[in-house]
Amino acid sequence: MTLSGHVISPSDIDFPPVFCIEAHPWTRATEMLGDRGENSGHLDTDARPQHGCASVGRIRGLGMARTGYRDEMAITDIKEYSHLTEADVEALGAELDAIRAGIEESRGARDARYIDRAIKLQRSLAIAGRVVLFGSRKRPAWLLGTALMGAAKIIENMELGHNVIHGQWDWMNDPEIHSSNWEWDNTCPSSGWKHSHNYVHHKFTNIVGLDSDVGYGILRMTRDQKWSPVYLAQPFYNVLLALLFEWGVALHHLDVESIRRGDYDRAETLRNAKEVGRKIARQVGKDYVVFPALTGPAWKSTLTANITANVIRNLWAYGVIFCGHFPDGAEKFTEEEFDRETKAEWYLRQMLGSANFHAGPVLAFMSGNLCYQIEHHAFPDLPSNRYAEIGVKMRALCDKYDLPYTTGSLPHQYGLTLRTIFKLALPNRFLSASADDAPETASELRFRIRGGMKEVFGVDPATGKRRGLRTALAMIRN
Repeated sequence: MTLSGHVISPSDIDFPPVFCIEAHPWTRATEMLGDRGENSGHLDTDARPQHGCASVGRIRGLGMARTGYRDEMAITDIKEYSHLTEADVEALGAELDAIRAGIEESRGARDARYIDRAIKLQRSLAIAGRVVLFGSRKRPAWLLGTALMGAAKIIENMELGHNVIHGQWDWMNDPEIHSSNWEWDNTCPSSGWKHSHNYVHHKFTNIVGLDSDVGYGILRMTRDQKWSPVYLAQPFYNVLLALLFEWGVALHHLDVESIRRGDYDRAETLRNAKEVGRKIARQVGKDYVVFPALTGPAWKSTLTANITANVIRNLWAYGVIFCGHFPDGAEKFTEEEFDRETKAEWYLRQMLGSANFHAGPVLAFMSGNLCYQIEHHAFPDLPSNRYAEIGVKMRALCDKYDLPYTTGSLPHQYGLTLRTIFKLALPNRFLSASADDAPETASELRFRIRGGMKEVFGVDPATGKRRGLRTALAMIRN
């Protein structure tokens, strides 16, 4: 039956005017210009630039040049893909703004207690690990010390460093727990992470050719990226990236791909390289020279324990991050979609471009609450201990607008990610699935070819029930 309410078809959608990148009200002008300074911890939702309009080409000039991409299978029209009208999307955005406002107004003592306790726990584990490693020539002490150090490093990077640098705790006005001051236990300097992660990744999430986290420059994670023989070895690259993740993050900040192409600012790259070099020297000196030396005769076993603890942290951070961005349902988008994007559509892109995994309190804490990746991408600068609360409301919105809420167990999500890594190591001609049915990617094309199917979508004015993207995807699968 054709619904007489909001029937969705491409011709029905009144597209908004093209927005220049700097005109977005949720984008800070200094961030658009690549600010890596102390004020770039998180997105300013109120700031609006006074003048100027950066093009996508200008953004590429900041180290995000697009090469080797063919826009064949990613989402070009997010409203058409999501089976929502412009009014629907703006209403969704308003509801998400209300969620943000509610959390901001209710931040207080319990949140401060949470982060204080997290810091004390992390530091207690680190101190205990260092002490135990004085006896690390005995295997039980080595195992316990390594486990304690691994846990301390995971908590510092995931729940503390990543989230503090996002500005999640800036509202406390505590100089110790502020994005402008926190330097995390990682080879990538926090200032570099603010730019490559807080700005580039969170602004351009899963936009093929603009978000450099789509494959990190070494993995082919979408068929929109042109295949080359080098990708045949990407299952091996994936293992190396997992083991050496913090080093990959540091190189990611240097934008090695642009350096390889010769498309980079020499002075800026030299400054970044010196900054990374200083941070690497600090990390190597701390973990592999000073602390082993302090344990005297146990220095060799302490050294191997510290190396192992860093590898444990690397593997865990890699796994959590990949499970939030590359399972089925974490969609990719084109630059064309970004060019006309409103703030509400940015919210929608974060919801459709991210994936969660199931977690209890302990797993959530150890993952930095990035088991709620959807919520984190919608609200990267809200306190991580609130993501579970936000998640209940996010699920309700997905139900209301009939949108998918992509989640699954951690092993399941990683299994889907591995399948994509292995599949896309091969040329497209060896892949049977197409834009119509490829599980690892989707676009509005899969609905267009079904012609009249779109006539049954929208809101039934009699019942108020919506038939949208989640229903459409279920129909395709069935």
